[in-house]
Amino acid sequence: MRITMIDSPAARRRRIVLLSAIAAIALAIVGPQAIASGEPGVSAVDSHTVSTGETLWSIAQALTPAGDDVYDTIVDIQHLNAMSGSELVAGEQILVPAAGA
Repeated sequence: MRITMIDSPAARRRRIVLLSAIAAIALAIVGPQAIASGEPGVSAVDSHTVSTGETLWSIAQALTPAGDDVYDTIVDIQHLNAMSGSELVAGEQILVPAAGA
């Protein structure tokens, strides 16, 4: 006897939500290390707590070595934190390239 399961749209949605949740948890656990190790030019990272009034530019400017382009540091920070824009919230923890890295 052969049993054929019919996959309802609701069952598919539940499965997608469950798999998405598992992927999000896995990314939260290993994501920062995996992202940091996969980024060209960023070999080590630090955590930074955003202060009131800080911008992505001001944080990047403080981290960028003399003679380097601040924009490159901004792009590194955006990649490390999977940011699509430049919005920051005071108190937010972000990953930044380690000083001297």
